[in-house]
Amino acid sequence: MRLVVATALGAWLAVAAPSAQSNLAQPEKYTAFAVDTSITAPRANTSPVDITINRLSTDTERDQLLSVFRQKGQDGLLEALRKLPVVGYINTPGSLKYDLHFARQRAEVDGGKMVFLMTDRFIGAWEAVNRPRTIDYPFMLIQLQLDKDGNGVGKASIYTKITQAKDGTIELENFSNQPVSLNQIRKVR
Repeated sequence: MRLVVATALGAWLAVAAPSAQSNLAQPEKYTAFAVDTSITAPRANTSPVDITINRLSTDTERDQLLSVFRQKGQDGLLEALRKLPVVGYINTPGSLKYDLHFARQRAEVDGGKMVFLMTDRFIGAWEAVNRPRTIDYPFMLIQLQLDKDGNGVGKASIYTKITQAKDGTIELENFSNQPVSLNQIRKVR
């Protein structure tokens, strides 16, 4: 499934610029219920998910990612993303915490906010050795739509490829037929 958005990555990465003064005063923690109904799952998979955001990515980090992507494409973007400091983590019950390397947010008119998270995805030993088609989808992108109380919905694209067409359009391609739904998002107090 291919999502094509004119300069999508630039717009996605350019979300409301947090300055040093507006970075998070304390970590933000959310819990959600993930539902994966994609064709890559043999049946609907469900699981609780915990997301913690310790800090927001800076304008400098955002600009660096955009510059590297324009010059070196997806492989350069992946390498640069992995070098960024950890901004938070995501995990499911019984699993290790998985580092997030990019976090931005945009205030909404109703007092809520849109949160964008990006990281490299876990690639296991079998996948690294056998190199199936999924190896070309190295990013995980998460979008949370939260109300003023920190409740909402979201979606996660677990296997994502990011490319740029000749006309400058940036394409986000999800390996599965649809993103994982994040339901019943709640801010942990």
